[in-house]
Amino acid sequence: MKIRQNTLLLAIVIGLSAATAACAQPAQNTVYGPNAPKLPQPNLGKINDPALSQVKSTLNAIEMGTVTSVPGNLSNHALAGWMEYALLTKSMATVTPQQAAGFLGKHAGDAVGELFRDQWLSEAGKRADWTAFNAAWRDSISAAALKCYRLQATQASADPAAWNNDAMGVWLSGDTPVATCTTPLQRLNTANVITDAQRWDRIRLAALNNNATVIRDTAKGFASASDTALANEYAGFLERPSDVALNWPKNYLSGTVVSMGLAKAARNNPGVSDTMLPKYAAALNMDEQMRGRVLYQSALWAGAENHANAAQRFAAVPLSAYDERLHEARQREAMQRKDWRGVLNAIQNMGSEQRSSSRWTYFEGRMKELLGDQVGAREAYQRASTKAEFHGYLASDKLNQPYTLCPVFPVQNASVRSKVAADPALKRAMMLYQIQRTSWAQREWSRAIKDFSDEERIDAIEMAQTNGWYDRAIFDIKQTPQELALYSMRFPLNHEATIISASRAANVDPEWVAAEIRAESVFNPLAKSPANAYGLMQVIEPTGRTVAARIGEPWNGISTLYDPDANIRIGTAYLRELKDKYGDRPYYAIAGYNAGPAPLNRWKAARPGWDADLWIETISYKETREYVARILSFATIYDWRFNGDAIPVTDRMMGRLDGKRKSFVCPAAK
Repeated sequence: MKIRQNTLLLAIVIGLSAATAACAQPAQNTVYGPNAPKLPQPNLGKINDPALSQVKSTLNAIEMGTVTSVPGNLSNHALAGWMEYALLTKSMATVTPQQAAGFLGKHAGDAVGELFRDQWLSEAGKRADWTAFNAAWRDSISAAALKCYRLQATQASADPAAWNNDAMGVWLSGDTPVATCTTPLQRLNTANVITDAQRWDRIRLAALNNNATVIRDTAKGFASASDTALANEYAGFLERPSDVALNWPKNYLSGTVVSMGLAKAARNNPGVSDTMLPKYAAALNMDEQMRGRVLYQSALWAGAENHANAAQRFAAVPLSAYDERLHEARQREAMQRKDWRGVLNAIQNMGSEQRSSSRWTYFEGRMKELLGDQVGAREAYQRASTKAEFHGYLASDKLNQPYTLCPVFPVQNASVRSKVAADPALKRAMMLYQIQRTSWAQREWSRAIKDFSDEERIDAIEMAQTNGWYDRAIFDIKQTPQELALYSMRFPLNHEATIISASRAANVDPEWVAAEIRAESVFNPLAKSPANAYGLMQVIEPTGRTVAARIGEPWNGISTLYDPDANIRIGTAYLRELKDKYGDRPYYAIAGYNAGPAPLNRWKAARPGWDADLWIETISYKETREYVARILSFATIYDWRFNGDAIPVTDRMMGRLDGKRKSFVCPAAK
């Protein structure tokens, strides 16, 4: 719809219900079939505060300027601090140091206090009120603008050597300094403490950041006119390579500047590695790292633009310059040419961690299958099939085996749950989320879970889901096998009745709809994207209006898209339209939902009749490529949530929904 921890944790955080206890026992090989029990729903710490509607309206009125104090009946409310914050920040220019100190003292350590501290420090810095600034300062603050204000605030009182050292740390970053750094860095410049060697260090860092502005600024301080001229030539080369570099000193810095300038140019013209790199490499004795930097970009962009000689460019890149991105690009370029041996070689050249993912293990098997190595293919498929992911499901389909799934559920420790549910910051986070103050809610959330144990953090996520805040399970579940197995939390389900009824009306499967909602908004009905897509299924207004008219859904503008039920009905009907438009291949519809019709039509025309797995892997947009795989994987998990078994993902990709279904098996080592 848009472009856009250990073993202890298993014992402490995660408990198994009686129905799923066998999942933890490999020998029992439990099968989850159509009669699997329904997953438990979150039920921890539901916030039902009748005063929240008044808090919401009060905050809105404060921001509009029609309310100038916290109402008396809300003065002791849990969110009173946020209303006071709104009053203070409505006009920061009028806040007195006494008011600021009072608020910071009252809310020391709270999320609202630390948010205000940053804003007050910025205001005090603008006023050059260094007494107030230093009183509010904390050494844990890392914002560059505030650190430079701190330099201004301490320059009269700090030990000169220590002050110079702190200022030098900012100066040597190699990035364009923020405006608040101008004054202290000018003082540093005039203090005659910066050596020429340090100026060249800064120029080197700036070159690695492709920052010609910093190089020119730094060059102004050289006493030698020749040094100034050379530095300015370096800056000019980063912007536009020229033969002036052939006369530069044969040193590391010259080679670095040339490699960065040519690498930047290669993104628009991969041919610079042929026409320009050889002469500069010879003239400046560029090492493998420098040459590899240019050859890397040349190969990457030649592959992205399907240049005829892309394979040769990939082969020219030294192995030391390869990273995961380039390995992946190389196999995709070979796959687009149906060079199965080249794809296999690219996968086998990957590092062990990258190569061991289910994606590349599956494609290792796929290439071996296409090359006639059935034994090797089966062995690779077997390794990939242990992962409950899209490519793991594809591998299981190749082997005609059940899918791997080992779900676990949070343990219900009464004392821990009671502590979490009573945490004041967590309660404030839930309240703020309910009144659509999400950024404030996230600050309270982060402050609350900062010192939580793993068990407490998992319970906090359950509390968030009880209150309709589902994405906390995406951002705050750790990427460990134990926590990733918390499928009921990672794949929440809300508005189930509407999903089912809308799916029936549109004749699409509800698992697909649930998967789209999970991918698009994580069940946040008020989600809005930078591309102005709205609601659960991230529908843009023109599409929403058109589809609503076709299905007879009352249309009241964007407010309709913020209504969960209406959004689901409109989004589901749109999925049906895409499915009808693109025939019997739903993965086309999924790609079109994400990228739009024009890119989809290009991809279809470029690779007509390709097998679904290969077509998906060669989608040129990384976001869409991963989106299609993610939706198909999510739909499989939601099939398990709805039914306990699943349509094979190979059938789902092709629109076959009425064949033999797959069971789920635990353990992962099938």
